[in-house]
Amino acid sequence: MKLLAPLILLLTCACAQADDSVLTSELIYEKAPFPSCHASTIAESGKALVAAWFGGTGEGNKDVGIWVARRENGKWSVPVEVANGVQSPGKRHPCWNPVLFQPRQPAGSPLLLFFKVGPSPSSWWGELVTSTDGGKTWTKRQRLGKGIIGPVKNKPIELDKGLLLCPSSTEHAGWKVHFEFTGDLGKTWTGTGVVNKNTRFGAIQPTIFRHSGGRLQALCRSQQGRLTQTWSSDQGKTWSEMTATSLPNPNAGADGVTLSDGRHLLVYNHTTRGSSRPRGREMLNVAVSSDGKEWQAALVLENQRGEHSYPAVIQAADGLVHITYTYHRRRVKHVVLDPTKLKLTPIKQGKWPGLSGK
Repeated sequence: MKLLAPLILLLTCACAQADDSVLTSELIYEKAPFPSCHASTIAESGKALVAAWFGGTGEGNKDVGIWVARRENGKWSVPVEVANGVQSPGKRHPCWNPVLFQPRQPAGSPLLLFFKVGPSPSSWWGELVTSTDGGKTWTKRQRLGKGIIGPVKNKPIELDKGLLLCPSSTEHAGWKVHFEFTGDLGKTWTGTGVVNKNTRFGAIQPTIFRHSGGRLQALCRSQQGRLTQTWSSDQGKTWSEMTATSLPNPNAGADGVTLSDGRHLLVYNHTTRGSSRPRGREMLNVAVSSDGKEWQAALVLENQRGEHSYPAVIQAADGLVHITYTYHRRRVKHVVLDPTKLKLTPIKQGKWPGLSGK
């Protein structure tokens, strides 16, 4: 068995590592005190990378907490649990979907770690811990305002004067997308109404792109087999009617980032939930767009049996792109890309180049 794990990793990464744009492809940890993990997030804080995820015996179990690891000098630290859902000596809820974010304003702002606590996604609430030393130590948990979820899966974007626009959603009355604002690092909040209230899409977990002229675009996970989109021209206060994109979605989370050169990079499962391979969350892909509408295939990160899902992506200060994602629900994978070396091929009619029927 000791020889099997490295072999599986080598085979799974073969496609990505053959690409010149991939600089690093690694597991964040080999061993941990929990058997299952999911929903990773990543941020750059000072000179360190910080990653977090939820881990325990299984998603939704009461022992699931929020775990953190730091990467300095090319090496990841041992994962440490920084938050759990203990409510009282005899009551504990699972934790869900952490989201890391390092604000730039005001100067010296702490690293933020949002997460959810509650029996299920239909009844969870948002909480927050912060760190002033790049993720080494953390404050005590604090609950966000009543009815506030915080960023539900993907990172906020920072608007003028440190105002954070947080992509959020709820699942208690169907899948509904909304957005939340905080201008004081999570102390007080305001929010928008439901974006997809009067549409045919059940959608959650938006990720936000910045466009020229101040326009914003959010791509969302949906129950209708496609990534959906909505646009804002007023810094996220109001949003357009939700529509389908040409990109497939197997009811799985995606994440994206607007690069420093203005292009938009998306990490997602370019698959459906059908019976043909690659199925659902097996294949994980990177695509790039200049306008958020027409997408080009850039890279296949994974294309083997097993779950490769729930990506998080950032661009670091040095211009490199860092991606984390769930690897077989047992590990968290970290991949580093040089976006200037990505080889792009147009995605036509929603089909990934070179894959029959997908």
